[in-house]
Amino acid sequence: MLFPCLVVAVTCQASAQTRNPVPTVETIIARMAQARAENQARFRPYIVTRDYKLFGKDREKIKSQVVADMTFIPPDAKEYAIQQASGTGLGKTIVRRTLASEVDIAKDHASTDFSADNYDFRFTGEENVSGQRCYVLELLPRRKDKSLLRGNIWIDASTYLVRRIRGEPAKSPSWWLRGVRITLLYGDVGGMWLQTDLEATANVRILGPHTLVSRDVNYRFSELVVAECPKQVSKTHVRRISSAPFVEE
Repeated sequence: MLFPCLVVAVTCQASAQTRNPVPTVETIIARMAQARAENQARFRPYIVTRDYKLFGKDREKIKSQVVADMTFIPPDAKEYAIQQASGTGLGKTIVRRTLASEVDIAKDHASTDFSADNYDFRFTGEENVSGQRCYVLELLPRRKDKSLLRGNIWIDASTYLVRRIRGEPAKSPSWWLRGVRITLLYGDVGGMWLQTDLEATANVRILGPHTLVSRDVNYRFSELVVAECPKQVSKTHVRRISSAPFVEE
């Protein structure tokens, strides 16, 4: 029995040695800031079309659906337009407020960055997100602000870009909403690292629990559109803008 035990011990030791050690929280934050700056330097103008769905207690039944465009011009100009809306008016109201808040945040993004100016951080462990090793940090807002989140952030251990955020606003965004919980997902879009998915749950006074789900449908750049395929298809199509209907290349 001694020999197998020694083999296991040596294997475990070798595995531990090949795995990069965990940096200090200060180092992680500094590398996050560098990765964020490098990502922002790659920003270019785009229009993203988003699909919003609002659910009540029954997650199988859509109460409202809204399709909206968000235009971004670096470094900080955003403008939105709602293209379609169906179902209850509550969905359109919530989406409009969400988009307006995004426009305001873009004008002063430093006030909401995941930086030491806005947050205290505490390392809580490591997890895999989409197969990538991530450092998990607890987010502790330094002030009560509805645009800051109290929760957790998952940082890619290789790129130091944010992969996922989950938490609740440091300050309630509205008297009508209680128990707000937000999950944000990030990914690569044409060489830019952007938020691509949102899910927010809350108890709406009088109306009860509701969930808002947002998914990016497509992106239009100067001459290209990068459109996300249905979830069951992982491939991404690239389409060229013309006056005729889109033709996949």
